[in-house]
Amino acid sequence: METHFLRGHGVYVKDGKMIASVCGVVERVNKLISVRSLKSRYIPKIGDVVVARVLGIVGSSWDMDIASYQNSVLSINSILLPGGEHRRRNDADVLQMRSIFVPNDIISAEVQQINRQGESYLHTRSPKYGKLSSGVLVSVPCVLIKRLNQHFVNLPCGVGCIIGNNGYIWVTDKLRRIRSNRRCSRRIR
Repeated sequence: METHFLRGHGVYVKDGKMIASVCGVVERVNKLISVRSLKSRYIPKIGDVVVARVLGIVGSSWDMDIASYQNSVLSINSILLPGGEHRRRNDADVLQMRSIFVPNDIISAEVQQINRQGESYLHTRSPKYGKLSSGVLVSVPCVLIKRLNQHFVNLPCGVGCIIGNNGYIWVTDKLRRIRSNRRCSRRIR
């Protein structure tokens, strides 16, 4: 066996050699070798950028699909209200939740916290996060998504993408947004 490497998940030793027990991507962290299966579900980590779908409203939070074993939670306290204003923390906001996000809305968010049971909590407290419109949701296996420094990408061909760590990718026409901003600035002048 190769003594200078440690065996991780998805790897076993046979005749002194490390062999993958699953089909997937080899990951190496220092001396630890593991294989991440291509068919695994997304496991959220704090700080991950995700593209999520609203499933419904539960109490004062939204139930979110992030392609994980468990649904995620987006609390009314963890959002920036439309127009960039901060929440006033009163019952009127809770009653108006359907005017912010409704079931099947697609949003971009960041994983803020994970509790002991593995349930993840999201936030959209930055202007770059929030409801997405005028685009297409593409789903790929989450193991194909690398951890990036920048998950909001504008391609030279005029396409903008939000690449979620959970395997959901939002594709939109970035030029449409720029053109509409130019029209608005012309009207203001």
